[in-house]
Amino acid sequence: MTDSKDQHLTEELEESGAKSKLTTEQKAAESDRIIKAIAAQLTIPITKVKSAVGLLDEGNTIPFIARYRKEMTGELDENDLRSIEEKLQYMRNLEDRKREVIRLIDEQGKLTDELRESITKSIKLQEVEDLYRPYRQKRKTRASVAKERGLEPLADWLWSQPRQGDPLIEASRYVNETKGVQSAQDALQGAMDIIAENIADDASIRAWVRKFTFDQALLKTEAKNAAEETVYEMYYSYQEPVRKLPPHRILAINRAEREDVLRVSFDLSSERIHEHMQRKLLRNGTAQSIRDVLVAVIEDSYKRLISPSIEREVRGELTEKAEEHAISIFSENLRNLLLQPPVRGNIVLGVDPAFRTGCKLAVIDDIGKLLEVAVCYPTAPNHKVAEAEKLINGFIDKYKVELIVIGNGTASRETEQFIATLIGKRKAAAAASGPDLKYIIVNEAGASVYSASKLAQEEFPALDVAERSAVSIARRLQDPLAELVKIEPKAIGVGQYQHDVSQKRLDETLGGVVESAVNHVGVDVNTASASLLSYVAGINGTIAKNIVKYRDENGRFVKRAQLQKVPRLGAKSYEQCIGFLRIPEAVNPLDSTPIHPESYDVVDKLFKELGLKLNQLGSEELKAKLAQVNVESLAEVLGVGVPTLRDIIDSLLKPGRDPREELPPPIFHTDVLNIEDLKPGMELHGTVRNVIDFGAFVDIGIKNDGLVHISQLSDKFVKRPMDVVSVGDTVTVWVLSVDEKKGRVSLTMRKPD
Repeated sequence: MTDSKDQHLTEELEESGAKSKLTTEQKAAESDRIIKAIAAQLTIPITKVKSAVGLLDEGNTIPFIARYRKEMTGELDENDLRSIEEKLQYMRNLEDRKREVIRLIDEQGKLTDELRESITKSIKLQEVEDLYRPYRQKRKTRASVAKERGLEPLADWLWSQPRQGDPLIEASRYVNETKGVQSAQDALQGAMDIIAENIADDASIRAWVRKFTFDQALLKTEAKNAAEETVYEMYYSYQEPVRKLPPHRILAINRAEREDVLRVSFDLSSERIHEHMQRKLLRNGTAQSIRDVLVAVIEDSYKRLISPSIEREVRGELTEKAEEHAISIFSENLRNLLLQPPVRGNIVLGVDPAFRTGCKLAVIDDIGKLLEVAVCYPTAPNHKVAEAEKLINGFIDKYKVELIVIGNGTASRETEQFIATLIGKRKAAAAASGPDLKYIIVNEAGASVYSASKLAQEEFPALDVAERSAVSIARRLQDPLAELVKIEPKAIGVGQYQHDVSQKRLDETLGGVVESAVNHVGVDVNTASASLLSYVAGINGTIAKNIVKYRDENGRFVKRAQLQKVPRLGAKSYEQCIGFLRIPEAVNPLDSTPIHPESYDVVDKLFKELGLKLNQLGSEELKAKLAQVNVESLAEVLGVGVPTLRDIIDSLLKPGRDPREELPPPIFHTDVLNIEDLKPGMELHGTVRNVIDFGAFVDIGIKNDGLVHISQLSDKFVKRPMDVVSVGDTVTVWVLSVDEKKGRVSLTMRKPD
């Protein structure tokens, strides 16, 4: 992980594209150095890193490498590969910056062999910048003004720390009214300013002070207006060691500071810092009068120049790490949400709840096709309950609706109450002629973003924004992944402080998460939208649209090879994407599996070895024979790597398998639960909606999700809530306490005695 200064410099370098020409030998040496550094930092064998870097440099995508190049990388997973990719970019930027800094210092005629070696050996951009700091052109400072006034020789004399001499007497030689040096004291102060800046630019001093500050400082916060009620009241008078600050607290304090609610400062004893600087910088035997001046310079340098700068850097590093942590949580939650099991084969009524503007309704068939839309007003302020019941009952009877999906936004619980009552009335009247009617509440985060997007306008030009939202809500139950990829990932609210982190970094990371999830599941090329296809490895937005256009003009794809006729889908893109694209009921049954066409000849040899035909794919006889094979010896016979053969066999055993279907289905309801119904000790079943640093929020069917604090997630110690629960999990909880006034419920997953 880079610190905040490093991240900023990395982005600067990426934008500038600064490159220096290297010989072939220099390039090879640099590449070797980078690979060794990555291997050491990530504790991954050098051979694996070298192979991964080579594959990335050839333009291969991470999902493709992770799935289809396992022999080459020693089975590195996507997380390892993304870490290598990130480190590779960082280390290459670092090498570029080193060369640039060396060049800039050399042009000033100040490059020494020792300095060159120090820069070359640096392993962080921050270290390089610290070494370059004394040579960087600065804005006008007190030191630069003093230099313009000719006071640098006086500063050099003081810094030579002579055994005798009087600073003021020496300084009197530099009085020059035409240069603005009015007195010996003015001259002495100017020289002191020059030395103070030189000390502040000392890389070793800065490194020591930075570490000491991080290890020893307290971060203190106080309210600017203690009488004001805010969500930050716990920080109105607060302090905590910098090194112990948890990520969510750092981001909360940062936000409160931005909103002008808090003052934030560091509490740190400067005496030990002064002592260290004096031991390092001052020599024995220096004239006492000169030593006194230099002690004052050291104290000034720390207070005026080093301390503010280092505090900014430390807070920047804290923020960077907190942001990385928040992005990591968001990423894991997003992946779990995207991989929720689809609920297929049902006619669904989607409900986008609201008060004044009414509840928007959308009926979709079992494959997500829109059948009808409408609006009803069962909630305040209209209370047209009878009309709403008539409309919805009409939909249920006409289309044989089996599931009702309600968004969890404004008026959600009021709408839930109405729907639960309607279901109860139908049961009581024995009016339901079809399957049992149930409902579920889904997270509607991002539905409004999608419904107002250009994509939604193209998909449903005749619908208004709210009606499109109802369709999105209904579809995200049928196939969460296919629907959620239409929404900007950060608009799907399953994180914490996502608006407080680097948006560029967030977008990059979440984009990788969506890409990973889509390729993990695979995509039916005959039904996928352009949005879904654009996340398949090797396919960009343009190619995705071309695939859909080709499909519309030429009919369904019947074999993978047809995709080579799609405009802009060249050989490299085809190689990267084709294994993740599925064609159910294809001419070649292998086209419906995750097996890459490059391995089809291996499959042919395998079937011959087993004495079977390809049309027996999925048969019990094939499964029985595959269960008996020795993968290692068979791989040698077939001339293929063991990991590849293992994947081929897995695909043959479960052709057309959707990995999401192995997860437990969501919880459906027929009746509503109110907060007034809850009592401590009550056992409930719920769905995890969000996982954060301090616990998990669980939907138990009331207006607000209940909180399971990290201390209540397990009977054992829990360091990370994500080690215990994930978004979408179905969990059993018990009520700990209920605050009806604030609408808060505390839950536990620790079974009561």
